[in-house]
Amino acid sequence: MIAVITGDIVNSRKVEPKEWMPLLKSTLAYYGQEPSDWEIYRGDSFQLILAPKEALKAAFHLKASIKQFKSLDLRLSIGIGQREYDAPKITESNGEAFVNSGAGFENLTKRRTLIIHTPWPAFDQQMNLYIDLTLLTMNNWPASRAQIIKTALEHPDWKQQEIADYLNKTQSTVSESLGKSGYEEILRLEKMYRELITQQ
Repeated sequence: MIAVITGDIVNSRKVEPKEWMPLLKSTLAYYGQEPSDWEIYRGDSFQLILAPKEALKAAFHLKASIKQFKSLDLRLSIGIGQREYDAPKITESNGEAFVNSGAGFENLTKRRTLIIHTPWPAFDQQMNLYIDLTLLTMNNWPASRAQIIKTALEHPDWKQQEIADYLNKTQSTVSESLGKSGYEEILRLEKMYRELITQQ
């Protein structure tokens, strides 16, 4: 079983690619190698392949990275399943996970910017409800909070003061941003997802 994340950038023309492209690439590279594990195509679309248990964290991480730009957001579809054909480039690979990711992507809307599609309908129904509720907060992350969320996800062992020092912010700013961004709730959801996905 693998997970495939298919994504594209919302409002990509409002910000020069030279601004957001390096950040997108560095976040994707956090999870694997180009082009076998991830690839950007059509300018602002991409696919990422990774272990199913890592998929939701990666989606949150990618969203936080791009939402550091005020006008931008991401649409993301997580597909889980088998990989029947393995090519040197991810965009040439195929299988159930790719089909599920594409099918989920077709069901994204302006408000539903993250979705999961697996071989298990009951799992999808449960997780997508939780994700929809989480998006009520995530879709409204301001750029400054997105930066803090991204840093916290990349350095889960760091204390708030370490995040503050790294970003040249105060500890109180970091604490307030994490609280208002629903960071603890996101971690709880991500932990529950890992537990549930291993039971499938």
